[in-house]
Amino acid sequence: MKVSLGKAIIPLFILGFLTAIGSSASAQDSYDIVIAGGRIVDGTGGPWYYGDVGIQNGRIVRIGDLKEVRAAKRIEAKGLVVSPGFIDIHTHTDEDIEKLPLARNYMQQGVTSIIGGNCGDSIYPIGEKLAGLERLGLGINFGLLVGQATIRKQVMAMADRAPTSDELGRMKSLLAKAMEEGAVGLSTGLYYAPGSFCKTEEIIELARVTAQYGGIYTSHIRDESDYSIGLVAAVKEAIEIGEKGKIPVQISHLKALGKPVWGKSVEILDLIRQARTRGVDVTFDQYPYVASATSLVGATVPRWAQAGGKEKMEERFRDPSARERLRKDMLTSIDKRGGPEKLFIARFTPDPSLEGKHLAAIGKIKSKEPVDAAMDLILAGGLDVSVVSFNMLDEDLTRIMLSPHGLVASDGSLAELGKGVPHPRYYGTFPRVLGKYVREEAILPLEEAVRKMTSAPANRLGLVDRGLIKEGMLADITLFNALTVKDKSTFDNPHQYPEGIDFVIVNGQVAVAKGEWTGLKAGKVLYRQKSFTSARTMP
Repeated sequence: MKVSLGKAIIPLFILGFLTAIGSSASAQDSYDIVIAGGRIVDGTGGPWYYGDVGIQNGRIVRIGDLKEVRAAKRIEAKGLVVSPGFIDIHTHTDEDIEKLPLARNYMQQGVTSIIGGNCGDSIYPIGEKLAGLERLGLGINFGLLVGQATIRKQVMAMADRAPTSDELGRMKSLLAKAMEEGAVGLSTGLYYAPGSFCKTEEIIELARVTAQYGGIYTSHIRDESDYSIGLVAAVKEAIEIGEKGKIPVQISHLKALGKPVWGKSVEILDLIRQARTRGVDVTFDQYPYVASATSLVGATVPRWAQAGGKEKMEERFRDPSARERLRKDMLTSIDKRGGPEKLFIARFTPDPSLEGKHLAAIGKIKSKEPVDAAMDLILAGGLDVSVVSFNMLDEDLTRIMLSPHGLVASDGSLAELGKGVPHPRYYGTFPRVLGKYVREEAILPLEEAVRKMTSAPANRLGLVDRGLIKEGMLADITLFNALTVKDKSTFDNPHQYPEGIDFVIVNGQVAVAKGEWTGLKAGKVLYRQKSFTSARTMP
């Protein structure tokens, strides 16, 4: 039997189902949490509106006028924006998530979900690590990419050569296992060794395996400056991998790094637009700072010197003939990063007194040339020595930010208050966009900025039940004051939490209340959603 409803013909059983939903919602008069009177920016990019949000059993169950309903907890949100919780698609939080599972520096930014394992390196094995995090308990939702360099090192260590067919087959098997265990995709760091040792064809083969599982391909591209193939060619390579691998591509922290490529943002954004026009699913993420951060080795040591691993690299540092060639290449790299006065030590465990000082100052302290001081730091601290360098233009940053194909992401990690001198993006990325680039400079509309932080990364990751203020979605919600939100973290004093992030709700539990961290373990491990697999594979 069918019933006519206007011009629509609806089967009776469907009409009954819809009626049951409506009556159930109307009858609901008690919630775990009601967020009342806020300005809802729902994550779609559409206009904001006023409304109340009812939460029950960790999900958003009602949006509307809830003044008369009962609630175990009522949050008065007048004057606040009610947004989906922010999703950071590009972090290195897997490095310290076991030690800092509550992720406070992210929670207080309004971030409710983070993705680790970027730039080719990840904790491993995936299944074992994710199961361990479930047992440990998390303050934040956490998903993981599997690192291509991590897998390659399992098979080939730090060999600077193409894999044999057997080695490539073993890498594919390890990758498939990681995807089966819940990784959301494959990451590469083609700028770093051993990723830099790989030809494009090797990566395409791995991308094809990832695509079979509905994962994404993310990449710290081979060159963000003019170190090797150049920025433009590196973006073309990422697009080629997506096109031939039939996989969605996420270019990591898109930028034009160093004077030789300043202004190239115009060309690379056009390449991305052209690729999307012909059906290549390519997007990117960006952090809102003109300074980058990486390891001192990654920033300064040429890849030939890293072949064979840490011991071989140190041998070359001590070999007079190799050291002279190494010194010359490192001087070039330091110059590309803005010079020794622009390269600041963020972490140096053997001597924390050097943290926050630039290479030129450290050279004076040690009575050495800055490049020789850099070598000494690497020999003493290895890959753990991290740096911040100022190497970008505001014009490129804002042009990239305006693209509809970009997401907001930190490229940061977990931080212990007062430890080291990390990049301020660890504490301030998301509030900085909302305060500086939305309110103060009007670069982005509020609704578009929120979309770039919520539904856009959720869609990229296949998180079908997060990223929107919508009935039925999981209750990851951030409440902030659009008139006061701002980052306070600076390069000189990074360990400062932002202002204006009033409430953060994770899976229906309040993790930040009136700006104060509650310390709850309300987070979940985000496994690849198998039901989304078919939608992620490109034609």
